[in-house]
Amino acid sequence: MTYSKPARTTTRRIRIRRIRVAGLLVAIAAIAALGYRLLASSSSTAASPIDVLRSEHRGALGEALPSTVWPADGQAAFVQTGQSQVHAGPNQHAAAIASLAKVMTAYLVLRDHPLGLGQDGPTITLTDADVADTDRRRGQQESVVSIAAGEQLTERQALQALLLPSANNIAAVLARWDAGSADRFVARMNGIARSLGMTHTRYTDPSGYDDATVSTAADQVRIVDRAMRLPVFASIVATPSATLPVAGTVHNTNTLLGHDGFVGVKTGSDDAAGGCFAFRAIRWIDGKRTTITGVVLGQPGHNQIAAGLAAADAMVDRIAGQPLTSPSSTETFPDLPATRSPNASAHRPCTSWAPRRRERSIIGSIPTARC
Repeated sequence: MTYSKPARTTTRRIRIRRIRVAGLLVAIAAIAALGYRLLASSSSTAASPIDVLRSEHRGALGEALPSTVWPADGQAAFVQTGQSQVHAGPNQHAAAIASLAKVMTAYLVLRDHPLGLGQDGPTITLTDADVADTDRRRGQQESVVSIAAGEQLTERQALQALLLPSANNIAAVLARWDAGSADRFVARMNGIARSLGMTHTRYTDPSGYDDATVSTAADQVRIVDRAMRLPVFASIVATPSATLPVAGTVHNTNTLLGHDGFVGVKTGSDDAAGGCFAFRAIRWIDGKRTTITGVVLGQPGHNQIAAGLAAADAMVDRIAGQPLTSPSSTETFPDLPATRSPNASAHRPCTSWAPRRRERSIIGSIPTARC
């Protein structure tokens, strides 16, 4: 009898302790679940490469994107107004991007040497070495603009030469001017790519002529979107032509510019990369003005630039809900009018085409420089 009361007290204490432990475990589980949800939400907002690939078939409001949105060949990706997540189609893999590399080159130059709208920036004096490099590149059938020793280009003019006729020789000039050497400049290009989460991207040269410069469509959407936030970059890629001191009038290889809502940004083509096009288009979707920033890579065809332009135009139509006349139809890109400067015979631009009407076929092509 002496120990009966303490026994009941001990049993009661044990029961209370068990209840407390169970409550603590429930609280820990709830906190862990909340932390997981917050982490998942944060990862989705950051649009990491894994999230990009997982979202490849999701639309603007989370609805499924039909597989017909994407080009039949190569790879593609896009992002729309107000979205942080890149929608990427199938077949995302590191591939040659040709002159799309120049978007990163221009972005890095403008980040180091900012320009305001209407500003020309500092002057770059071209040398005998630059002329020799241009002659070498011309011999390799690269896309170049004519230059002369002692010629002075403003920063804006150099960027126009880089982005409109896609001049590989000016990419090299800008790299040396900005970083002291092409190698240091390329190292900085890769540093920015890493900072933007472009984990499948590797730059080996500032022009993209080197086939070892590789990326994915989803990665390229990130740098294109970032570059288009710079007003000077956006204004240059929205320009049909420009006048340079020696080369004279040069034309934008993006001949979709001003058609079907396209406002930029950069073409690219060579045998390894196929037809490539980084673009921005503005369309009305569900009654709202919508900006679509996208990239298509690896588009096949003898006329590679035309193939890239056609694939982008058709993809934007499908995103905007404008059906094509037939599943396999493509866009017509007639020849660009032959407006040349007195020095244009030495200028090997990327051959380009201007859409004349909404026909869905690609006409014959002309051999082009690698650009």
